[in-house]
Amino acid sequence: MNAPIPLSVLTEPVVPAQLQLQVCGIRLQAEGIHAFDLAHPDGDELPQVQAGSHVDVHLPGGLVRSYSLAGDPSDCSRWTLGVLREAKGRGGSKALHDQVRVGELITVGAPRNAFALLDETEHAILIAGGIGITPLKSMAHVLAKEGRSFELHYCARTSKHAAFVEELCDLIPDERLSFHFDNGDPAEGLDIKALLAKHEPGHHVYFCGPGGFMKACTEAASHWPKGTVHSEHFKAPEPAKTNNTPSGGFEVKLARSGISVQVGPDQTIVRAIELAGQRVPTSCLSGLCGACKVDYLEGDVDHQDFILSDEEKQRCLTVCVSRAKSSCLVLDL
Repeated sequence: MNAPIPLSVLTEPVVPAQLQLQVCGIRLQAEGIHAFDLAHPDGDELPQVQAGSHVDVHLPGGLVRSYSLAGDPSDCSRWTLGVLREAKGRGGSKALHDQVRVGELITVGAPRNAFALLDETEHAILIAGGIGITPLKSMAHVLAKEGRSFELHYCARTSKHAAFVEELCDLIPDERLSFHFDNGDPAEGLDIKALLAKHEPGHHVYFCGPGGFMKACTEAASHWPKGTVHSEHFKAPEPAKTNNTPSGGFEVKLARSGISVQVGPDQTIVRAIELAGQRVPTSCLSGLCGACKVDYLEGDVDHQDFILSDEEKQRCLTVCVSRAKSSCLVLDL
């Protein structure tokens, strides 16, 4: 849960901070992947959302996890999540697959978007890896409905591991839709480097998927102009080691509450301020979702997130992963 356009201008419609939604359908989509359809229990319309949006889902056991909305953004009758059951994950996907049933009510947070489809995109190259199809499918709905130029490349291990295939085939013309199955050997799959070898004016690339796939796409598009490459991580990659990041602790001052706390070398900001009695909403705890984004007033920040734009980094940080390069940070809390 990586945007060149200021997210401050990508505002979502005003919706409640949390919604109580009913699970109106659970559909097997692929091996290990279920689609969860969520609707208002009284049949009311849901807020219209932007393509690429995600929501926080509150799960049994107190877990909160972020999932992309995979349906048609203009369909206000339901929201659809595509969720891969990860046996070695942090428990969120297992809770959804194993404990949530049709008819139950679950709490869902307001949509957020750090992976928006830009209006200035003249031609969109959408590249999905595995369950990374979910936000790109929502983009395909918008692009197809608006008659805009695009192509979708869907990479998966086998056809049995590809989700929403029938919907994609109904939505996207054959000449714009390509499936790439590598049977576990990336060399047999999509040649991403060749696909992105040349940048054409007005072309933008959007990609989402697992770690190795994300690394391959990032490297293949490294020569593309700034502002034309857009991505969203589902899992945080290993942070790059830097020489200018202090290994010790630092002080955090909360300007509004007047509290000062020390953040230890192996402690996160969010944990330190929680121990001081101040709560900040969290979800991914990996710098991917933006749930814990707060403004800062003073200090030099070591941003370790994968979601904030360059403009946002001048004024805010994510307290789940950000550190300080200076001895003190002053937060607007």
